[in-house]
Amino acid sequence: MKSTHSMYPCLLKVAVAVSIATGSFGAAAAGAIPEFQGASTPQTILNTDRLIVKYKDANVGSAQARVATAMTSARQAIADRAGQQLGLRMQALRSTATGAHVFKIDRKVSLKDAEALAQELMARDPSIEYAEPDRIMRKMATANDPMYAQQWHYTETTGGLRLPAAWDLSTGTGVKVAVIDTGIRPHADLSGQYVGGYDFISDATIGNDGNARDADPSDPGDWTAANECAAGEPASGSSWHGTHVAGTIAAKTNNSLGVAGVAYNAKVVPVRVLGKCGGYTSDIADAIIWASGGTVSGVPANANAAKVINMSLGGGGACGTTTQNAINSARSRGTVVIVAAGNENMNASNSNPANCSGVVTVAATNRNGARAPYSNYGTVVDVAAPGGDANGYIISTLNAGTSAPGADNYAGYQGTSMATPHVAGVAALMLARNSALTPDQIESKLKSTARAFPGTCSQCGTGIVDAAAAVASATTSTPVGPTIAETESNNTIATANAISTTGTTVNGTMSASTDSDYFVVQLPAGKTLQASMTPGLSTADYDVYIYNSAGTQLALSENGAGAVDTASVSNTTTATAARYVRVKYYSGGTGSTNGKYTLKLNW
Repeated sequence: MKSTHSMYPCLLKVAVAVSIATGSFGAAAAGAIPEFQGASTPQTILNTDRLIVKYKDANVGSAQARVATAMTSARQAIADRAGQQLGLRMQALRSTATGAHVFKIDRKVSLKDAEALAQELMARDPSIEYAEPDRIMRKMATANDPMYAQQWHYTETTGGLRLPAAWDLSTGTGVKVAVIDTGIRPHADLSGQYVGGYDFISDATIGNDGNARDADPSDPGDWTAANECAAGEPASGSSWHGTHVAGTIAAKTNNSLGVAGVAYNAKVVPVRVLGKCGGYTSDIADAIIWASGGTVSGVPANANAAKVINMSLGGGGACGTTTQNAINSARSRGTVVIVAAGNENMNASNSNPANCSGVVTVAATNRNGARAPYSNYGTVVDVAAPGGDANGYIISTLNAGTSAPGADNYAGYQGTSMATPHVAGVAALMLARNSALTPDQIESKLKSTARAFPGTCSQCGTGIVDAAAAVASATTSTPVGPTIAETESNNTIATANAISTTGTTVNGTMSASTDSDYFVVQLPAGKTLQASMTPGLSTADYDVYIYNSAGTQLALSENGAGAVDTASVSNTTTATAARYVRVKYYSGGTGSTNGKYTLKLNW
């Protein structure tokens, strides 16, 4: 798991990292500046008309059972007074699946003013746990170039996924992959591949389908007129981005038609969150929770809970609490979340949700196995996969309509949005082979089996995902080591208990509400440390953190009461490095009877 959360402030833009070979398609967020200034300059969305506000008394019960508190007249009055300081009015709009409230501001404001409003509101109301702008995410797009008509990205030795050998072991049967994106179009090459789905867009204008949330995840098109989303922004055609992503994951194969999918016997759960001018963070967060089998008020239960979530979307700014809580919720149900690193040719620590904890962040490589020129990079990136460039695009299913839907077709796109479904598909292949894999085990195996970059790809993770090696590793048994007892005192890094054998299980105790237990592993070069903590009682909530020898936090897991917390870090250096695992009390039982937990350490 990653813990880097730095980002420049902006409305979250849904990132569809692609260029379409048959026409341009980008959509801008309302009130935003252009996403790409010139051919490939990154866009920053700087406006919003919503806040997300979480009250402390919503934290009743476990993290998975939180409900939104009632909006009282007293709380609305405080919100009114806070808004008056900036000449704004706010009205509670709806609640989210994490128990927060979405407030509607009476007009678009800069992200800076929205943050100031959030801070003013928190200063006036000590019952607020957090308040943050409801940023708008968008698709990630790059320049328009001709379509490349062959799936080199699966088969070629240099830049490909090495997929055919993986199909000898798994084709994804029985696994559901949620594509949280623009929705989907029916397509002959995806016939029978969709199951269930939902439209989470709460704004009818963004939805472009005449209503707000509903059970139809169909993509009506995200075309925009000139200046519709931002002054000076040109018109754009519909991207059909979700359909392209879905095809890479699960297009039908051996049917004498079109293209092949990575996990062609898996099923796609289409979840629509992006429309005209992007999509709100609050809608995306609800979609993450619902897609993984969680409960969202007013939305029917998901009968097709996904074990893999693909999010080829993103924007600038830090990973907000709303998004992080949703990711944590999905992970607590065993769902691995795969996200795009972004297409701004910058450090991915400035791209959200690529910089969130607990996700698998994917950079893009080209046909030569080097970093694609648009791809983000950095320490938050876990792995890379083919995303294409002008010398070879990623071909997949699409729709021929320039605005409204038209006929089935295929097109080449390029971007981290295209790299991400390659990895989501491989995760589905792994789960079909071993359904017991946890999100962190999937991430660890993807990273440890990735092959070296044949080209230059600095800070692109551990390598290019090797589908065959990753799927083969899915049945590798977890090492069984000794079981030992925690030894006090170990409340600091300096007094950490040393763990020398992989597979060690520690029987520990949270002796008091102020307790922290530290354990140190001398992690060999190239190895990934995974720490998995299980509390002894369903009412106990303890958290896991991993640090380096300087005390810098490298990873964390903060799931709710009774949930297993798992964090992992890789040693990408050439020498053994000390890594410190901390188990920290948050709430629940303490003492020799009620404070027990087990900690499993593998590398």
